[in-house]
Amino acid sequence: MITGELKNKIDGLWQIFWTGGLTNPLDVVEQMTYLMFIRDLDDIDNLRAKESAMLGLPFESVFANEVQIGERTVEGHQLKWSVFHDFPAGKMYSVIQEWVFPFIKNLHGNKESAYSKYMDDAIFKIPTPLMLSKIVDALDEIYRQMAILKESDVRGDVYEYLLSKISSSGVNGQFRTPRHIIKMMVELMQPQPDDVICDPACGTSGFLVTAGEYLRNHYKEEIFFNRPKKDHYMNHMFYGYDMDRTMLRIGAMNMMTHGVDNPFIEYRDSLSDQNPDKGKYSLILANPPFKGSLDSDIVSADLLKVCKTKKTELLFLALFLRMLKVGGRCACIVPDGVVFGSSTAHKATRKELIEGNRLEAVISMPAGVFKPYAGVSTGILIFTKTGHGGTDTVWFYDMTADGMSLDDKRTPVAENDIPDIVARFKNRAAETDRARTEKSFLVPKQEIVDNGYDLSINKYKKTEYIPVDHPSPQEILADLKKLELEITQGLAELEAML
Repeated sequence: MITGELKNKIDGLWQIFWTGGLTNPLDVVEQMTYLMFIRDLDDIDNLRAKESAMLGLPFESVFANEVQIGERTVEGHQLKWSVFHDFPAGKMYSVIQEWVFPFIKNLHGNKESAYSKYMDDAIFKIPTPLMLSKIVDALDEIYRQMAILKESDVRGDVYEYLLSKISSSGVNGQFRTPRHIIKMMVELMQPQPDDVICDPACGTSGFLVTAGEYLRNHYKEEIFFNRPKKDHYMNHMFYGYDMDRTMLRIGAMNMMTHGVDNPFIEYRDSLSDQNPDKGKYSLILANPPFKGSLDSDIVSADLLKVCKTKKTELLFLALFLRMLKVGGRCACIVPDGVVFGSSTAHKATRKELIEGNRLEAVISMPAGVFKPYAGVSTGILIFTKTGHGGTDTVWFYDMTADGMSLDDKRTPVAENDIPDIVARFKNRAAETDRARTEKSFLVPKQEIVDNGYDLSINKYKKTEYIPVDHPSPQEILADLKKLELEITQGLAELEAML
């Protein structure tokens, strides 16, 4: 969460775009992303050079020697942010427009890479040299402020704040997942170095970025000092699909900025026959669109076999089961209707999770988690694909606070169930004897079956009634008469003073 001076500087940068004529929030975020990526590319290149020198490893800068741009050859160092940001406005504009932008569009060389695909049709939209100069200066100031704060998550928080400016949900029902909820889900799933991770509705790649950060923090030596594992991390671990090309561009750059060289980020309608993936992934992390517009004619036939419906949230659950390999795990956000809906499709989907696979946890979240974008009540389902059942008990948790106020402002508060959720989930063996009146408890599979596969926590949670002693009516009347007498005496004293 960013506040104070840094937030004001980002708002000021946004205002520069706004007054300069770029008023579409997606365009603004896209152009800011390009420039932040260009600046980060310089910083990351310098950092990798230092790390390689310390480790005695060979290193070649992306800005090394001469760079071929179209039919021209230019000195690579001129494309560094730290060099061109000191140029006069006119020269800086021409360098970025004619050299730097084409350079980052073709950065990978491999035209089949996700990054190259979605940068091919990217457009540099900043209209004037003066506006560009103001933006570069403002970005430099924002980065200086981030360096002063020295918080590990500040870079991600700044980017999340930029993305929060895209305030309206899209036509397909998507809205941004709060970063702390993403982090909680990644902590619950504990990605491993050999995982193949997918988000079939990836947006700006928030789940994939956070999973990558988790692996960097917990398995740095195991991954980065092992050539095959590093190659897997950089080129074969992360897969994301979306139907919004702007989001895909931002997502691909977001992944590269966070140190993943070649994520597989692709344009795809995951629910259609465009998606051939079966039994491919070991971990799925997702917040699929709810109530999205759907052309039922293009929905993959094998998904409709699991649940014949037009509801995207149910079809995505069927999709996750298809895409996971046996033993693969999933944590996904679903609207409350999924856990207690009474339609045939709702019940069939829940039955498949419980009887055909292993449903592990249902976490109920308060309605304010997605404010100010939406007030919908949601939950998190965690399950493992087995193909032959395995559900013995299901762990329920009633989250009532996530560290933020549950109004539109979403300001930090002291109440936060997230650390408790992570700790209890990791030690579910200790949950056996918890009473149904507590925040979390285990429910046997048979009880859920007897309740028509209803996964609403209120179906199983017991309310503890604490007896309260009330005074008798006679005592209340006596107190009222005493108060009335005191008021009458007070009025008489006031009248005597006049």
